[in-house]
Amino acid sequence: MRYTSTRSRCFVTSAQAIARGIAEDGGLFVPESFPQIDDAAMEKLISGDYKFRAKTILSYYLTDFTTEEIDRCVEAAYTGTFDDDTPAPLVEVKKNLHLLELWHGPTCAFKDMALQLLPHLLTTAAAKVNDGKKSVILVATSGDTGKAALDGFADVPGTEIIVFYPQNGVSAMQKLQMTTQRGNNVAVCGIAGNFDQAQSGVKTIFSDGAMKDFLAQRKMCFSSANSINFGRLVPQIVYYVSAYCDLVKTGKLRRGEPFNVAVPTGNFGNILAAVYAKKMGIPIKKFICASNRNAVLSDFIATGTYDRNREFFLTISPSMDILISSNLERMLYLLADGDEKVVAEYMAQLKSQGKYTIPSAMLAKLQTLFAGGFCDDAATQATIGKLFQEQHYLADPHTAVAVNVCERYRKATGDESVCVIASTASPYKFAQAVLPAIGEKNLPADGFAMLEMLAAKSHTAIPAPLAALRDAEVLHPASVDPAEMANFIRKTLA
Repeated sequence: MRYTSTRSRCFVTSAQAIARGIAEDGGLFVPESFPQIDDAAMEKLISGDYKFRAKTILSYYLTDFTTEEIDRCVEAAYTGTFDDDTPAPLVEVKKNLHLLELWHGPTCAFKDMALQLLPHLLTTAAAKVNDGKKSVILVATSGDTGKAALDGFADVPGTEIIVFYPQNGVSAMQKLQMTTQRGNNVAVCGIAGNFDQAQSGVKTIFSDGAMKDFLAQRKMCFSSANSINFGRLVPQIVYYVSAYCDLVKTGKLRRGEPFNVAVPTGNFGNILAAVYAKKMGIPIKKFICASNRNAVLSDFIATGTYDRNREFFLTISPSMDILISSNLERMLYLLADGDEKVVAEYMAQLKSQGKYTIPSAMLAKLQTLFAGGFCDDAATQATIGKLFQEQHYLADPHTAVAVNVCERYRKATGDESVCVIASTASPYKFAQAVLPAIGEKNLPADGFAMLEMLAAKSHTAIPAPLAALRDAEVLHPASVDPAEMANFIRKTLA
């Protein structure tokens, strides 16, 4: 299996793609072709457990990894790190509506599904291609990726990890998770800006010649833990394959019966992984792309114009507060039938003008696959309240966006197909937004008192990783302007 850039022809192995994180031309690595799951393999996947499924899917994409290397990486990632050793349970909340709970890992967010595995993949890849250089993992986060990456890479030999987050654009619990992170190789810094500025800053630093020279002098090289890294994306394919297998195994779907997937997304990586699962043969019929008030993706699906020149909103679903969706570039590559010149032109337009428009033929392809929708904070909280009152299910503000958009899609189209909704975070990470939604008016000022109130109200347990933060010391108080991100990196690595 070879990989190429979305912006130019530059074939690399999977190890090179993972170790580099991003292509030299600023594009994203994509597989040259998609492996197919045949009938015999599907039978084994359906009967197997999550780790077996992960090993199988990874073996299709990481063909320059040995079987022993893949086994070791998967066992290390998914043994003893998730509740009940069940990384991605499906919960049916109503007829034909299943929540794929992806937040049972150590940081209580779906990013754990990939970021418990990525450090093992990356260190294995680096040993193959980096000539002994230390990997510097550079991360921009809208909330959950940062902590999951920090947890995964903390004290991993041969790595340093630096995380930038929007100082006022994450929840209090997300911020505390990052700023209390221990590890001799970790650094965390807020920026006086939003996630898009953090992400753009990281991409610029990746391609900066002076920074490359700085790293080379120290026998270091950059890589990424964001979903721009294919090593982050491939583990996410696994849980959509696994969800289909579980639906068939439990009799909720017939073998080969199509189903829908709904995903709350800002950076487009989580829903793109479902698209890649379909390309492998998983019978997904419709991808329901759910946005919050920052509706750049749902607008793109409706009109074919991607336009980031709009007001940026801080919402109660902060991990989706994004106007520049990096992984959409990979989707454009598919829509353009692999024409990297077309993608490069759109990315140039996005950089220079802040927008681009795809032609009608590409839009027709997009709309055949996707339905888009968004909801504001009031609708999000109403959905949390309705789920809790009617199903006694406690959802976080990101999952609730997807539930809301999915139910409106079903009402508008009459499509009552089985639907898998990606549930992306524990509601306890967003107690300040969840409590009013389920009827609590007078909230305590203390964040941990909010967790206790939520536990009492919902008769559920506070996740142990969040409860442990109560007495954690803040170790990373730094904050800089976006223009100073490169200087922070130099000081950290000096």
